Amino acid sequence: MTSWLEKRAALSPDKPGLYAGKDVWTFSEMAIEAQKLAEKISPYIKNQKPVALLITNQPQSVFFIHALQMIRVPVLMLNNRLTPEEWGYQLQDSQAQLVLHEEQFSVEAEAAQSIDECLKSNGGPIKRFEDEEICSVMYTSGTTGNPKGVMQSYDNHYASAAGSAFNIGHNPDDIWMCAVPLFHISGYSILMRSVIYGIAVRLYEKFDEQLIHEDLIDGKGSIISVVTTMLQRLLDVKGEPYHPLFRCMILGGGPAPLHMVERCHNEDIPVFQSYGMTETSSQFTTLSPGDATRKVGSSGKPLFPGEIRIIDADGNQCETDEIGEILLKGPSVTKGYLNRDQSAPFSNGWLKTGDVGYLDQEGFLFVADRRSDLIISGGENVYPAEVESVLAGHPAVIEAGVVGKKDDRWGEVPAAFLVVADQIDEEVLIHYAKERLAAYKVPKVFRFTDALPRNASGKLVRRMLKEEINDESV
Repeated sequence: MTSWLEKRAALSPDKPGLYAGKDVWTFSEMAIEAQKLAEKISPYIKNQKPVALLITNQPQSVFFIHALQMIRVPVLMLNNRLTPEEWGYQLQDSQAQLVLHEEQFSVEAEAAQSIDECLKSNGGPIKRFEDEEICSVMYTSGTTGNPKGVMQSYDNHYASAAGSAFNIGHNPDDIWMCAVPLFHISGYSILMRSVIYGIAVRLYEKFDEQLIHEDLIDGKGSIISVVTTMLQRLLDVKGEPYHPLFRCMILGGGPAPLHMVERCHNEDIPVFQSYGMTETSSQFTTLSPGDATRKVGSSGKPLFPGEIRIIDADGNQCETDEIGEILLKGPSVTKGYLNRDQSAPFSNGWLKTGDVGYLDQEGFLFVADRRSDLIISGGENVYPAEVESVLAGHPAVIEAGVVGKKDDRWGEVPAAFLVVADQIDEEVLIHYAKERLAAYKVPKVFRFTDALPRNASGKLVRRMLKEEINDESV
């Protein structure tokens, strides 16, 4: 079966498809690079189980992703900010048959193979599986804190790309600036849209606001995906206007503060606020700049042909402006989680997001809370239950409650309330957590208490902890 990159190379062979620093590859050159890697990988492939990639934002990473699509095996995108323990869980849960990783990452798995060693192999004919529907797998923690592999099919990615193009328009000369990680759905989806639309990607190894600011002024990109902290950093260095070629800044990872929206409006920065998740293969709703000031706080309307329902605790349809759980339906929505009961996340065909919000009279979505207790720190999702579970594993900790504390730089940072059996130094807890969690998940604030607030059912009431920790900063 022909991969999307091969299809695009046949249609637009001489058109630039990837920029990275001073280097540029046409779509045909990209296909050649991916084919070479597919030949190197093929001898390691035994079945259609996922192949894990532990990579950074490098051109070679793009070619590896497309190489695996040529073979037609699902690619498991490992978050390179996680710990080896967290990678280990995902590899075991996914039953990954192979782990390709950059030398800088140490992976303890029988199937681990460094990319450098893989490149030394003699290779062989490209294996091509014909019936694999799953394109990619990305792990996201549920509200219980147990990571689950979201399956994203080729149809999901295609529908997401089509819905986005219908919304923001499609220009054959677009260049999508990618400074978000490729292992996130925001970064991965940019690569998919590139080959589907036939537009170039300008890849950045990391987010450098000064460099991206200069590139926006020089007309080196027309679209960019950012989270709120990235937008704030760009505003901090902004001086002269951006190039007329720049037409769209898609903002995800939580709504922007009012002052930020107003400044973007006043300075003609085309910010499109959005709401989406790994389960929807990127953005599901989008708020256009034209509605930004009159619908402050909204994430917009669903992209075509997605649908949204808001239901109450009894499963009944909510009225206009009535808060309830957000349910989603459409061709970009995942069919379920890898190696899990596929019916579990759905209610009559609708994805239960666990997020809370409402629709106004015009059908604009307002997200009241993301998975109610979810902490969004610098665009990264931090699930309190996962952090609580790690902290509670320390011998001195009896109970742990983790909530988000407002932070000017990151939006929110994790804060931990602990009931302890013995006195313990914060630095010890930080060291303990860092060995088991990604750095962004480690609490930045610790509070010791005699008891945690619980309701009549004995469930932790995080809302009270969140109010307490944020009242301290008022």
